[in-house]
Amino acid sequence: MQDNSGASRRNFLRKLATATAAMAVGSPAFSAENHPAIFESLLRQRFSPNDQINIALIGAGGMGTQDTLTALKVPGAKLVAVCDLYDGRLEQAKAKWGADLFTTRMYKEILSRPDVDAVIVATPDHWHQQISIDAMRAGKHVYCEKPMVHDITEGPAVIKAQQQSGMVFQVGSQGVSSLGNEKARQLLKDGAIGELNYAEGFWARHSPEGAWQYAIPADASPKNVDWETFVSNTNKRPFDATRFFRWRNYMDYGTGMSGDLFVHLFSSLHFITNSFGPNKIYAAGGLRYWKDGREVPDVLLGTFDYPQSAAHPAFNLSLRCNFIDGTSGTTYLKLVGSQGSMDITWDSVTVKRNKEASTDDPFMAEQMRKAGTPVSDRKRILPPQEFTFAAEKDYLGGPYDHFANFLNAIRTKGKVVEDATFGYRAAAPALLCNDSYNQDTAIRWNPESMQLIKK
Repeated sequence: MQDNSGASRRNFLRKLATATAAMAVGSPAFSAENHPAIFESLLRQRFSPNDQINIALIGAGGMGTQDTLTALKVPGAKLVAVCDLYDGRLEQAKAKWGADLFTTRMYKEILSRPDVDAVIVATPDHWHQQISIDAMRAGKHVYCEKPMVHDITEGPAVIKAQQQSGMVFQVGSQGVSSLGNEKARQLLKDGAIGELNYAEGFWARHSPEGAWQYAIPADASPKNVDWETFVSNTNKRPFDATRFFRWRNYMDYGTGMSGDLFVHLFSSLHFITNSFGPNKIYAAGGLRYWKDGREVPDVLLGTFDYPQSAAHPAFNLSLRCNFIDGTSGTTYLKLVGSQGSMDITWDSVTVKRNKEASTDDPFMAEQMRKAGTPVSDRKRILPPQEFTFAAEKDYLGGPYDHFANFLNAIRTKGKVVEDATFGYRAAAPALLCNDSYNQDTAIRWNPESMQLIKK
């Protein structure tokens, strides 16, 4: 791989120096001379509606409902149908979105409707593959919640269905479309942190709901829950309301912490770095606190080797997730390079630069000149430098942008970033975390060909 890090970094510094100078002229309060931390707003051009797109929701739980509320904020989107296996959610859908809404327990009734253009698949993970494939074959565009599939073997079939059908398929890791991710991608390309060598992500929760202790309706019973359909493609068991409503805790239906949360971090990282993924996966953790019958850990650590590619140098990734974090935790992604680091959220990016700077950096040279420091000196110790890029106050957020991009691709017959291939490359290392944890071994993966490497 050609090393252009020096040229890229100089390019970044020239841009930064220009932007800093412009801000300083407009408002002295923003000058780097007075403030070592520099702030810049990130802007988003608003989408406008063209043709109306009729959507249907399949899986009306908490995430499905939130997805639908977000989608309906995009101009030109209309909800026409809802499917769920619990009658109470169908009643709630009518109360929320209108008594004329078509509701059903059978998702194939949704797919047979000519007035449905696109579906949101927000079911438990073990139904993602089948419903997504059936929907695309029925001529429906698909927005599928993450992870794209429940098992490592299921991805190729979804990719094939998208390629053969020509339908728009987008996976729901909403941060991929955010201003924060887009800015981080640009900054990395411009050499803001030099050559990438390490990344880390951390997701922590403390509330009962954050530990997947979802409420179980008092009226839940085999009469108003289609349990037989729910388990028809997995292990058969007697009706169990806890398994149905708290499905993320059980491997028959969910994918644990890595499938629910690590996959967001993989998606953002892969978008920012243009990476295909890691080639070595190792996970460790345990069930430390939430010993309520669940089958998945509540503390999970993952380490990953990313091989050198045409897009990036070799680097390492560390991910952590904690459902018993006494500080209530945080969610972030950090990229570390030879010249600095980036803290990335969906709404902002903060670049932190090394204190030492050589005199071929035009931005730092200008700061030294203002401070009266001889530029001829080879190096000087400078104050810590931080540059924050934050979304404008009325930014509607990554989830909105993700749906706006999805619906725009439908209208324009365009493409989305997080298609089936991207979605599988993000899901695979998350799913392999579970395999590594359960088997207590490192797992090899070919991220380009998307195949397991047998020992």
